[in-house]
Amino acid sequence: MKYSEIYDKDYYENGVCSGKSCYVNYGWMPEMTIKLAFNIIKHLNLKDNDKIIDYGCAKGYLVKAMRILDIEAFGFDVSSYAIAHVDSEVRKYCNLIEDDKFLQNGNYNWLISKDVLEHMGEEDIDFLLKESIGKVNKMFHVIPLGDGDGNFIVPEYHDDPSHIQIQNKDWWVRKFDQFGWDVVDFKYDVSGIKSNWTEKYKYGNGFFTLKSSST
Repeated sequence: MKYSEIYDKDYYENGVCSGKSCYVNYGWMPEMTIKLAFNIIKHLNLKDNDKIIDYGCAKGYLVKAMRILDIEAFGFDVSSYAIAHVDSEVRKYCNLIEDDKFLQNGNYNWLISKDVLEHMGEEDIDFLLKESIGKVNKMFHVIPLGDGDGNFIVPEYHDDPSHIQIQNKDWWVRKFDQFGWDVVDFKYDVSGIKSNWTEKYKYGNGFFTLKSSST
């Protein structure tokens, strides 16, 4: 099944009843999303002229929040449904990933993903990390972590059947290093980002800041 078939209307609007996700009527929540964007900006010390990618942007809400806060953000997603329903204010900044060439017009300061890589097969993760070299300077990934035995540390993460990549911190560090990405900072908790989970499960999420070893 293609990604665009997984992340369809049922995934975003009727996820609980359909069993496809934990989303119901996935929509713009300005207070929460602008606060999230502000905390990402603060944590990464983003500048007004930084050009960033929100990889896995869905309907573009983080892109919208970033742009409200004067960050030049662009979004990319594999879901044709989500991209077709991108917030009208940022529609021209968000695009569907159709042919794996979304970085062809690159030189971006940052690629950011929040709760995205756990949805991806290993070959797709490899491709992303490889193709980003020379086109993206730094990355920030927020990733649910596994316990090394095939279980998420946060058991609720198993409620979404599209969470297929269940890996521990060391696996991710090795994966990033394999494709020339150095982990320059790692935390289990970043203030204002996924605090509802990090307070309950101290080691359940990884916050990886990466830099290309070629820069």
